[in-house]
Amino acid sequence: MDRSTASPDGRFWGSVRGPMSNEASDLLLEIGVEELPSSFVEAALRALPELATKRLAELRLRHGAMRALGTPRRLALLVSAVAARQPDLEEEVTGPPVKAAFKDGAPTKAAEAFAQKLGCAVSDLRRVEGPKGEYLAGTRREAGKPAAELLPEVLAALVAAIPFRKSMRWGTGEFAFGRPIQWLVALSGGDVIPVEIAGVRSGRASRGHRFLAPGEIAIGAAKDYVEAMRAAHVIVDTEERARLMRERLVAAARHAGGVLIEDDFLIGENLSLVEEPHVIVGGFEERFLELPERVILEVARGHQRYFGVRDAKTGALLPRYLAVVNTAEAPEAIKRGNDKTMRARLSDAQFFYREDVKIPLANRREKLGGIVFQKRLGSVLAKAERVERLARELGLLLMLPEPTLMAAASGAHLAKCDLVALMVGEFPELQGEMGRAYALAQGVSPDVADVIRDHYLPRGAADATAPTHAGALVAIADRLDTLVGCFSIGLIPTSTADPYGLRRACLGVLRTLLDRELDLRLGAAFSAAYDGYAGVELSASREELTARLGEFSAERLRGLLSDRLPQDAVLACLRVAADRPLDLRARVRAIDALSPDVRARVGEVFKRATNIADKAPPGEPVAPFGQEVHASETALFAGYLKLREQIASDVKSGAYDAAFRAVADFAPLLHQYFIDVFVMTDDAAVRDNRLRLMRALSETCSSLARLELLGEAPRAAS
Repeated sequence: MDRSTASPDGRFWGSVRGPMSNEASDLLLEIGVEELPSSFVEAALRALPELATKRLAELRLRHGAMRALGTPRRLALLVSAVAARQPDLEEEVTGPPVKAAFKDGAPTKAAEAFAQKLGCAVSDLRRVEGPKGEYLAGTRREAGKPAAELLPEVLAALVAAIPFRKSMRWGTGEFAFGRPIQWLVALSGGDVIPVEIAGVRSGRASRGHRFLAPGEIAIGAAKDYVEAMRAAHVIVDTEERARLMRERLVAAARHAGGVLIEDDFLIGENLSLVEEPHVIVGGFEERFLELPERVILEVARGHQRYFGVRDAKTGALLPRYLAVVNTAEAPEAIKRGNDKTMRARLSDAQFFYREDVKIPLANRREKLGGIVFQKRLGSVLAKAERVERLARELGLLLMLPEPTLMAAASGAHLAKCDLVALMVGEFPELQGEMGRAYALAQGVSPDVADVIRDHYLPRGAADATAPTHAGALVAIADRLDTLVGCFSIGLIPTSTADPYGLRRACLGVLRTLLDRELDLRLGAAFSAAYDGYAGVELSASREELTARLGEFSAERLRGLLSDRLPQDAVLACLRVAADRPLDLRARVRAIDALSPDVRARVGEVFKRATNIADKAPPGEPVAPFGQEVHASETALFAGYLKLREQIASDVKSGAYDAAFRAVADFAPLLHQYFIDVFVMTDDAAVRDNRLRLMRALSETCSSLARLELLGEAPRAAS
């Protein structure tokens, strides 16, 4: 029996002769360390499976499922059913050219060395044809080795390859790791794999929870690891630990008389801070509830990693918090310490709030002149003035009602003022939130106050966009000002660096336009933003800036729409409608309403028509003429006249569903035409008229989309 097995690089491991051994053992590697930071644990657990898969593949060791497990004190890898030995290797190898392998019929040193490498005689080598002539070739055979011989070295290399943002050395050795290694467990089934790293030798002795089960825990076999650690109060499976944490948080919130304020960020942060999650309910004085809710939650969340609790009936924030801790011992002592810290931080926040609210937001605006936005582009005050002007201009371009423009302008006037408030200085993540809170406390209308908060939306890919047109105008204006300013002085993102977050800013503009269904022309918006930099020395002209940003935004649009719509349809429409994101999406959705088969057929026939259209001489096509006019040619010309009229009307009214259905109905006519009619006939007049028809068809439909791109495989994003 022969069976070829592919290696990761596409070569062959050769033929595995005879039946494979069914012996396989679970593999366990546990690296015990001093406490790792949360981010170190997360990064290591992401990297471990890929690193291990690659190394086992290089050794030709088959295996089953792989799990990365970990806590602050340990990183572990559990691999099921690792083969007991490698399969035998049988590999075809190409050697030196024949002309270099023989001289006067006798083998040269090159031939002899190649034969020696393969463990055979020169006479056993074969001649094969290569790209540049004949070469020697032979078969290299290698008996598979037992996994027990291979695993010590591969596990040591695996540990050394785990990436950390910062590594450290300890003792007198040169080995670097995220934190000093304290113990190693390496098992194949129930057998210890001998590994030594940084002076630490592997065994079967792990360690339990630092407080609840101190001391060594003997692991009998790799398959027993998870349960043995669970019994020692260590939940090594991160998903299990997260479920247990959430269950205990929900129960603790209920016990405190409320409901948990869910927060995936806090779950993730606490997950790598504990080995077994326990929850303590703490509290603070009700007087602190005068603070805006976001302030209290940010104090709890940002500094302490605590969860908030709401009243189950009213939804109001309760003077309670939930702390995830690593031990169930002395909960009252932990609570007293946590309460003291929380009280101190809330007292500071209360002082900041009371001082800030005394000064009207508008009175803070001049201080923005002391904050640099970008050294060549001026201060934050200059930016705020540009954004206020641009928001109104964008509203006029979109023909939005005057009340919306007034709310946007008023909100933009105050939008950056909280940047010089005490609270935002302490909690930068509350910018916008505090501006809204102070505005409401000082009597500013809610629609204007909301703009102050919402102009920062979306803050990230998972965030919602601004919920009102007024907020959306300022959000777009703020990002356009940054994009245009940075691009105009050459601060364009590279493949590895985007320090000003310009990709995120561009996506924010596009998402907001699409979510709010604002039909804004990007070129006009870029131009309006460029006008705001009058008096600033820029490196790019208006035309250069518009072209660069147009390409940049088109690539972002392509990725944004391709997440949910066919990529070939996006690409086809992007070539003709990238300047109007809302219009572009409408076209793509209309194509998406066609079945993939129909799209592919349309793409195929229009690709053929477009490929020969550039050979057409000037002039418009006329009705078919000549000695032999096929019925397909007559039908195609009549169909073209009808299609031209319908597309012109549908594009003007935005009725893209009807336009693309008409194209789909027309495509069979074009397909049959190519079957029945030879375009490049010898009759020059007939040929030219047929070519003019191909060009006319291509140009008519190009106002709708580049139909020849339908059905194409998507390109990789740049």
